[in-house]
Amino acid sequence: MRTVKHALLIARKDLAVELRTKESINAAGAFAIVILLLFSFAFDPGPEEIREMGGGLLWLVFIFAGALVFNRSFARELPNDCLDTLLASPLSAGSLLVGKAFANFVMLLAIDLVSLVVFGIFFNVNWTRHVWELGVVFALGTWGISILGAVFGALTVNLRLRELMLPVIIYPLLIPLLIAVIELTKLLLANQPPGPSDFLWAKLLIVFDVVFTALALALADTLLVN
Repeated sequence: MRTVKHALLIARKDLAVELRTKESINAAGAFAIVILLLFSFAFDPGPEEIREMGGGLLWLVFIFAGALVFNRSFARELPNDCLDTLLASPLSAGSLLVGKAFANFVMLLAIDLVSLVVFGIFFNVNWTRHVWELGVVFALGTWGISILGAVFGALTVNLRLRELMLPVIIYPLLIPLLIAVIELTKLLLANQPPGPSDFLWAKLLIVFDVVFTALALALADTLLVN
């Protein structure tokens, strides 16, 4: 419970800073909207194409926008040795890592929601029929992206080319999660009944989140302190 409380304090601090500066969320939100706009004009897909590619388009936009958020997560702590101060405080490394991930999660969910509304308008897709199911898929997928982004954001924070290195490292590791969320999102956007294979995708998504959250907590000291 102490770890959770400290993680929420870190997340609250990061979200307060972001609400004041709006550095990450403005850049990532604008990027997501522009990409969706460009795709709508460049391809002009019909209903069948939207059912096939809609899920993939949405999640590719999400992970590209997420990279802008992850790069700022730990980088904002570098001036005035703020990161060293946090590590020297009574906070555990696990609390710091999970708190950063939770702040990223909230910001990415906001970007996801705005992108989904824009996607529905530009591509004439009615996604409100399965809003709760989409919410669960988006939450699970976004948490997996956020925890992985926090882990590798901590690893690359001191690199000169962290803006380049973070996406190069993180995107290949996200392939299993992306396959699962794209398949589930495509199913929900097409209003099709779920089959046995679709439940396997949901299980894969949950396992991915649990495994990488556990690894983040277990390796937090190694990533941030040693």
